[in-house]
Amino acid sequence: MATLNEYLSQKREALLKRRARLKSGDLGPVTLKASASAEGRSGVRRISIRDFQVISDSPPDFAGYNLGPSSPELLLGALSSCLTHTFLIHASDQGVALESLHAEVSATIDPRGGSEGHEDIPVYPHDIAYTVTLVSPASAEEIERLQAAVEKFCPILNLLKRGTEVRGRLDHQRPAHQTTHAA
Repeated sequence: MATLNEYLSQKREALLKRRARLKSGDLGPVTLKASASAEGRSGVRRISIRDFQVISDSPPDFAGYNLGPSSPELLLGALSSCLTHTFLIHASDQGVALESLHAEVSATIDPRGGSEGHEDIPVYPHDIAYTVTLVSPASAEEIERLQAAVEKFCPILNLLKRGTEVRGRLDHQRPAHQTTHAA
């Protein structure tokens, strides 16, 4: 059975190859894309990312069927995945052995947010917190360096901490079968 430390050696090899490609100019900016469509009578959102699909849904008390995580839950899942991956990258880079690694993320979301009388409550997840539990024979100083690297380089963590501009556009189209009536 393969261990996490065996994986870290594979990760280290991939990291060194990636750095060589970066240095040679073979790697540059990449456009990431995701899309979601609301489906039929259920309203379930099918998220497409590359060749992968994820279902997002609401709990029953919000007209959902509980067929998948909500969008705010997916955000927390993305952060937990990114933290875990960034720990793996930097543990492999720094030669820190890991026997196990687990990231748990929590946040508060209040359905009253933004409604009358609750305008001061955010409509988005807030009070985001994470706990990473790792088992490692490394020294406290090595783990501290590892944590500092994760805090500096984790893309989703830094996005949430610092924010970014998001531009939106609405493309309103009329159904093909709809006819317009002259006044």
